[in-house]
Amino acid sequence: MDEKSLQILEFPKIREILANHTTFSAGRQLALELQPLTDPARIILLLKQSAEARYLLSVKSFLSLRDIHDVREIVALACRGVMLEPQQLADVRITLAVTREFREEMESVDSEIPALWDLGRDLVTLPGLEAAIEKCISPAAEVLASSTTRLTNIRFQAKEVRRRILGRLQGIIDSDPEQRFIQEPIITERDGRYVLLVKVDMRHEVKGIVHDFSGSGATVFMEPWSTVDLGNELRELLSEEKREVERILKELSRQVAEEGPYITENIRILADLDLALAKGRYAQAIRAVEPAIAVPDEDDATWTAASSLKLVQARHPLLKGKVVPLSLTIGGDYRGLVITGPNTGGKTVSLKTVGLLSLMAHAGMPITASDGSSIPVFDAIFADIGDEQSIELTLSTFSWHMGNISRIIKRCTGRSLVLLDELGTSTDPGEGAALARAILLHILKKGSMIVATTHYGDLKVFAHTTPGLQNASLDFDPVTLLPTYHLTLGIPGGSNAIAIASQLGLPEDIIAAARELLAKGPQEVESLLADLMTEKQAMAAVRRDVEAERAEAAKLTRRLQLELEDLEGKRGHLLEETRDSLVQQAADLQRLIRSAEVDLKKARSREKVDQARKALDTLRRELASETWQPRKGAEPAKEFAPGDSVWLKDMRLWGTVLALADDGQADVQVGHSRVRLDLTDLQKFAPSGETPAPPAPASAKPRGGRFISSELDLRGKRAGDVAPELDSYLNKAFLAELGQVRIVHGFGTGTVRQIVRDELASHPLVKSFRYGEKGEGGNGVTVVEL
Repeated sequence: MDEKSLQILEFPKIREILANHTTFSAGRQLALELQPLTDPARIILLLKQSAEARYLLSVKSFLSLRDIHDVREIVALACRGVMLEPQQLADVRITLAVTREFREEMESVDSEIPALWDLGRDLVTLPGLEAAIEKCISPAAEVLASSTTRLTNIRFQAKEVRRRILGRLQGIIDSDPEQRFIQEPIITERDGRYVLLVKVDMRHEVKGIVHDFSGSGATVFMEPWSTVDLGNELRELLSEEKREVERILKELSRQVAEEGPYITENIRILADLDLALAKGRYAQAIRAVEPAIAVPDEDDATWTAASSLKLVQARHPLLKGKVVPLSLTIGGDYRGLVITGPNTGGKTVSLKTVGLLSLMAHAGMPITASDGSSIPVFDAIFADIGDEQSIELTLSTFSWHMGNISRIIKRCTGRSLVLLDELGTSTDPGEGAALARAILLHILKKGSMIVATTHYGDLKVFAHTTPGLQNASLDFDPVTLLPTYHLTLGIPGGSNAIAIASQLGLPEDIIAAARELLAKGPQEVESLLADLMTEKQAMAAVRRDVEAERAEAAKLTRRLQLELEDLEGKRGHLLEETRDSLVQQAADLQRLIRSAEVDLKKARSREKVDQARKALDTLRRELASETWQPRKGAEPAKEFAPGDSVWLKDMRLWGTVLALADDGQADVQVGHSRVRLDLTDLQKFAPSGETPAPPAPASAKPRGGRFISSELDLRGKRAGDVAPELDSYLNKAFLAELGQVRIVHGFGTGTVRQIVRDELASHPLVKSFRYGEKGEGGNGVTVVEL
């Protein structure tokens, strides 16, 4: 890319802003050195990384490389055999830890960020080196005593010797005879030796070594003889400590050197990742998006619609406050745009916006525009904006422009973007307009995409009649006489210099004279352009009204649709309520029918009960054989336990205790039935050789009949079939001596369950009933005691 054009378009300022969003030095350096590229594949990859970085920051906003250090120089020192300092090793450890954590965070969403993960997967974690440094170096960059056993012992001994020295010196200070020699009751150090502050005129009264004098000369720093040997011992321990610390540091430095290539490569990768994240943060801060990249066909020398430059709601990234967005398209039927319009109307800003956003896209950066924007890949972007007058070089504004344009013409190609501001100005208008037309024709013939601004009326006509060129104007409000900064394609704009001069305070007599002196032709053109602008604004107002009515119609349609859906919902709800009411009425009628049936059954129930009692008496006589009677002379036992054979005194039957309850009752298996009885109704005899009959299984076979299950499943039965089937089952269960049965009716609408409970409540063979407990089927089951 043309370096001069980068400066003109202020791309270095964008790099500075981007660098402020990086989090460590290596990433910042990459941002400051960022250059626009011309390789389409590389540009697309960088923009994809930027988009993925925005996503990564949205799901992991805490993600940062702020704690990482660029340790490449430290690693280089270690590779040269230099012993690293504790602080340098601490920086290496932090960098290794952040690298590991950052890689883990990326790996957790690797499928969502494939382009970034292609970088992140190459990060090499070094847990061994990280743990070795962490074991020896504290976060405050101090060598830990726990690094080695030897260092632990040395520091412990040094601490003990230091304690003894301080104890002796404190003893001297606290001693009454010695206090008269002491200048101040404090202990300090000189040259690594602990000393006392002794009055200079009393120094001969104290036996010891003089290490220093105070600045005033009134105090001498003395080490008493009583601590000299301990001081020497401490000095030796400190020397040993130093040697051991150096040995530890050298070993850690050697390990850093061994892993040096991996650490260096990690820093390079982390710098790339930091730059990508900086682009993501920058995009979040300025509401930027990644544009599509239009790759021109190498065999096609024209700028087709597929390779056009399209900006949607674009904003200059360096402008602050409220900015009127710019939308334009260049390509397809035309590859050159000639922008006209009022002074201070935004022509130069528009030109810079096109150039700067194109440079940012080529550098893999998001741009301040909306989705739908696309930028083709240019081999170079040239700009001639502003001027660089030089008195020393006798360089006028016109000379500077022509020199710069000459340089651009020589270097531009059929794949270049050329931006020319105020083309042909600063000289005679006639000659300037002729030069401008010739320059535009020449650049068009070379195939470059071009955007130019001008005030020349001749160029407006030229753009209208020349294939490949298109007029565009920045609007001017004819009522307020102020620029609107809105770009319109296809219509040239007036300069409105006289109106703007009036707005800027030029005296009215001068304004009136200027209008009188202005030729009729230009006045008519300006008037025509003003009328066109008025018509355009009127059409825009009509379009807005149509759009508003369309939006209102859509809103009304949506409201009607919602009301229709609400009515359908109410209709369905009403049908459901009606159905439920009918079901409830049917259930009430069924209860009335069952009540009538119960009354009829009661008349027949006595006969059935008599038959059942006769059958039970017969069964008792059969069971009350000699082998089932307690032996004469057997002694009753007083305590009961599960498994005991017991005699049921009222029923005159044998049973087996299944379980004991806390309320003085017991569950007893009698024949095929399980009943709960008071312990007072039971009698246990001490074992006398009898072997009671084993308990019956969970189903029973009535005499002369088939086996009866302890469970009746009524799910799916018709309401009219439930009561007869239940009554038949209860009669058979009673004859089979089943003491407890389960009636499975399910949940459903509750109709079958209610029929069952109504039937049980009036049945003469039912002692009690309840809903099933947890593990028994809950409310879907009724447990019946016969």
